[in-house]
Formats: sequence, structure tokens, C-alpha cells
Amino acid sequence: MLRPTHAALVCLFLAAAGGVVAQESPLTEMQTGDDSRGWEAVGRLNFGDRGFCTGAMIAPDLVLTAGHCLFDKETGARFQPGQIRFLAGWRNGRAIAYRGVKRAIAHPEFVYGGHDDLERVPYDLALVQLDQPIRLPSVSPYRTGPMPVDGEAVGVVSYAQDRSEAPSIQKVCHVLGQQDAALILTCDVDFGSSGSPIFEISGGMARIVSVISAKAEMDGRKVSLGTSLTGPLPELLDELQREEGSRPEAVTVLSGGAPGGAKFVKP
Repeated sequence: MLRPTHAALVCLFLAAAGGVVAQESPLTEMQTGDDSRGWEAVGRLNFGDRGFCTGAMIAPDLVLTAGHCLFDKETGARFQPGQIRFLAGWRNGRAIAYRGVKRAIAHPEFVYGGHDDLERVPYDLALVQLDQPIRLPSVSPYRTGPMPVDGEAVGVVSYAQDRSEAPSIQKVCHVLGQQDAALILTCDVDFGSSGSPIFEISGGMARIVSVISAKAEMDGRKVSLGTSLTGPLPELLDELQREEGSRPEAVTVLSGGAPGGAKFVKP
């Protein structure tokens, strides 16, 4: 994940200052089927033997993740679709579904420079089109929602180094502020969490409102940076349509209707 420069992060924090953030919930590993119920559409994206990111399904054949995940951090080379594999609901050596990848595209304005650059966060978004849709009763793609407001409570489901074999959930973290389309969050993330879905909870249901782009630190406090979906996701879908010739499976983008997907059933 990105390590933003101190000076740039100060600017972000100045934009975020002024609100008091409520207490965050702890990060909890989901080790059992009961723990993971409703989160099966979050999975691990493996990039050959070069590492992994987190991704979440927004359609039966479409996974949302971070743009920089599509690039080898050592060489800067773009991963080819044949090198990418999606493991839906990966937990303790098994996945609910395994899929190869037909196509993977980053946002057209995303530029991978191989270095820490906060300017890339607003476009750090990618779509991975699976070679076959996942159509299982237990795997429900998520709808998406608009950018959350300052102080709003959100949640995150992620994989990361030292917890790569099961997803972890943080049910409550908060939006500290935003700059352009970049969100500053209190969510607990680490390497491997890039692309993790940030969920807004409404009526007990969850919609994806952002994806994790970077982790950072300010005055000893851990923070994370997320990419808004409000503008970049429709643009990315249009780009995929131009390449594909037709849109992939139906995607509900930034809808205001009844949200689908996972449910937070515990306080």
C-alpha cells in the first residue's frame, strides 16, 4: 500500500480537522462460516506469486479493487489477466468459488508511478472481469453508494499481511474528512488491504462507498485513505464497456434504493 509523504498528509488532515470521531470497533478475524456469512463476495485477488490484494464483487462477473493492485510494485509492470485469480470468500485454505480473469482495467486517469503519491488516490480504482460469473446463493454482489460525509461511521472487510488466510472485519471506523475524491479514514488496514471495500451501513445492510487505496500515519496515529466511487466508478464502467463492446453483468451504481449485499447482524 502507499505510504503518503508527511507534508501531503498534513494537508489532508487540515482539511479533515474540526470533528470529534467516536470510538472505533476492533478489527476481528472471521474464522468460521457463521462469522463470514454475508461477506462471501469479498475475496482475495492473487497476482501470481507476487502478492495479493482484497476485492469485492459488484456484479456476478465483476470485482472492484484498487488500481495500483494491477501493477507489480517491484518492476512497475502491468499484471496480465492470466496472472490474476479471484478467491471469493477465501478462508483457511478454501474459497467458496475460484475464478480466473478475463480482463482487468484501471481507471483511465490512474497513473502508476511506483512511488508514494497522494495525487493518484482519487483515481486508484480498478475493475477485474472474471472469466466466468459466480452465481451461488451464498455469494451476493454488493451495491454501491455515494461518498460518505465527514464523521460518518463506515466499516471495512479486508485481508492483509499476517492475516491473509481469513478476512477481518472492522464494523465501525469513521470518515475524518476528504480532499477532492480522496477520503481520510480511521479504518485499520495493512499491506494486502488495498482494494478492500469500505461499507456504509443503512437499515442493517451495507453498500460499498469507497475502496482502500493507502495506509498512512500522522503524529503516531494510523489512518487510511480511500477512493470515492461517485465519479470514478461510472467512468471506469464506461471504459470497460468501450473495451468490451458491451457492459458486463448488471451493476447497480450509486443507487439510492434498497441496498443489497451483506448485513451487519451484531452490534
